Amino acid sequence: MASEPRQLKWGVEKRLEFIEFRLYWEGAINRSNIMEQFSISLPQASKDLSQYQEIVPGNIEYDKSQKRYFPTQKFKPHFLQPDASRYLSQLRSLAGGLITPDESWTSNRPGFEVLAMPHRQIDSGILKSVLSAIRQGRALEIEYQSMSRPKPAKRWITPHAFAFDGMRWHARAYCHNREQFRDFLLPRMLKTGGTADAGAEPKEDYVWNEFAKITLKPHPDLTEAQSRAVALDFGMKRAQLIVEVRLGLLYYFLRRMSLVLGKDAQNPHEQHVVLADSGQVKQWLDRAQYKTPR
Repeated sequence: MASEPRQLKWGVEKRLEFIEFRLYWEGAINRSNIMEQFSISLPQASKDLSQYQEIVPGNIEYDKSQKRYFPTQKFKPHFLQPDASRYLSQLRSLAGGLITPDESWTSNRPGFEVLAMPHRQIDSGILKSVLSAIRQGRALEIEYQSMSRPKPAKRWITPHAFAFDGMRWHARAYCHNREQFRDFLLPRMLKTGGTADAGAEPKEDYVWNEFAKITLKPHPDLTEAQSRAVALDFGMKRAQLIVEVRLGLLYYFLRRMSLVLGKDAQNPHEQHVVLADSGQVKQWLDRAQYKTPR
């Protein structure tokens, strides 16, 4: 049984969490694992393991022949919140080069591969200018290549947020030319210029600030067993899943999930979930007056 909780320094608590991460996901840990991960001394690593055993007695045991600690049969995480998504996200980040093997908490990794997707190039200087405009509440002049125009054109925008649609990064901004809030793809910003007074405040972007609650359900043409599998896959309750989405991202969400208004155009063996209320979603789309990226 764990001892009474006490105040721990952040660094110590992270190392104790790491100990449980390795025990839970990889089944063992030793002092060198902690030393290498956190660049600490052998005495400190030993102290961490001793402190862990004091706080959660009976959770781990030491094997002298292997010189490693193993979880006991009654092992129960105390510092770690086991999360499959967190573990798999580390594999994904490793595959994408977002973190190095030294930065990952994983060690004895299984074979894995992540489907490679084309990388959208974003100029760091342009991103810095947009960030600065957002922080200062200023308008920014940009040179933008719209797909509706043959050549780039200069325009003024007042950015206030970023959005990722699963493939591309957008800047959510007030367009001074069209006098409305729109999305601007960061890779299509070719240059930035000066700044000026804001054209509108973020609170005026109701499409961004308002949320829609989208209800998903298994495709009605699936068998009962298939529907149960889909409900389990998506963590549905009573065969429904409610997803809260900004109105400004609703179009992207529907496209990302391959959802259409109505089930007739969807094959149940390819599209396992459908909208439970297409009519309501249509009203939200109309309210947002959403336009596809240019």
